Amino acid sequence: MTWRLPLKPLDPWEKLGSGEAKRVDVAGRFDFFWVVLEAGMPGLMLRLPELPQPLPRLPKLKNLVTSFRPVSGGSAFVLGLKERSQVQIFETLCRDVVEAGEAGANRNEALSRALQRTRRWYHLLRGGKANGLSVEEQRGLVGELAFLRELVSAFGPETAIEAWTGPTCSAKDFEFIGSCIEVKARRVAAKPFVSISSEDQLADVQGNRLYLRVVNVASAVLPEGQSLHDHVRMTADMFEAEGAAFEAWEETLGSTGYDPENDYDDRRWLLGTANDYEVKGGFPRIASPLENGVENVRYSISLDACEPFKLDGDLIDVIRKGFDHE
Repeated sequence: MTWRLPLKPLDPWEKLGSGEAKRVDVAGRFDFFWVVLEAGMPGLMLRLPELPQPLPRLPKLKNLVTSFRPVSGGSAFVLGLKERSQVQIFETLCRDVVEAGEAGANRNEALSRALQRTRRWYHLLRGGKANGLSVEEQRGLVGELAFLRELVSAFGPETAIEAWTGPTCSAKDFEFIGSCIEVKARRVAAKPFVSISSEDQLADVQGNRLYLRVVNVASAVLPEGQSLHDHVRMTADMFEAEGAAFEAWEETLGSTGYDPENDYDDRRWLLGTANDYEVKGGFPRIASPLENGVENVRYSISLDACEPFKLDGDLIDVIRKGFDHE
């Protein structure tokens, strides 16, 4: 028997010098090229006769760079890899982006599809779910987005997006100077309870007042109304004029597991009334820290038992007062 060494995976950048390019598919309909960028960085380029207007926003990915740049004969969308040790997975990403772009009807659509596929990789690498968010996860996201829109209207995009900390593994959904807010969305016809998923969600935060917002969110499989995608678009529109805030919005949204390519078009979401409660001494909750050996606590609280703690004023005003006493 003759033993053979396993074949080394092909590297499309291996024989390219700095500034050189090689067409990805000689039979391809659009001008996708393997390229070597500055500092020997492997890259993928889609050559364009001119840049689209308005210029699309580019996703920011860890260890990758995305940019529009001038090239001979026009411009190009360029995707580059900063970490050379990840070249194999980067090649897979690039081929997937090219495949998506080649399905476009024209060059502009090829660019749009290439960007969309790049964003899909971004969401996947940030924790997106292949099968999408569950119905209850969608409900929770709709509730948080509704409150986020209130915050943008009251305090502006930068302050609002900085406060939305729940998707990035914080114990509280929103954190401000002097106050923290946990948002819970519930079915309108559900029993008057809300679920608390950890001992930290309603735990005190030193130097801060803690509030619980409970919002009724109805859903149905209907042809009309607002889908999850609609709620996301409404919120995104409030950030688009602010570049840094928009980038933070996209990153935080991606951390929720939302992927724009998942199918959420059939289910419609309707926002109902919202009630706010101050979580303080006597509020129905499991106290933290837990007894030694007790972990992963999940429990429900009765909204009837929360009534004595209902906030009389406006929660936005409470948050604003916290800023005033900074």
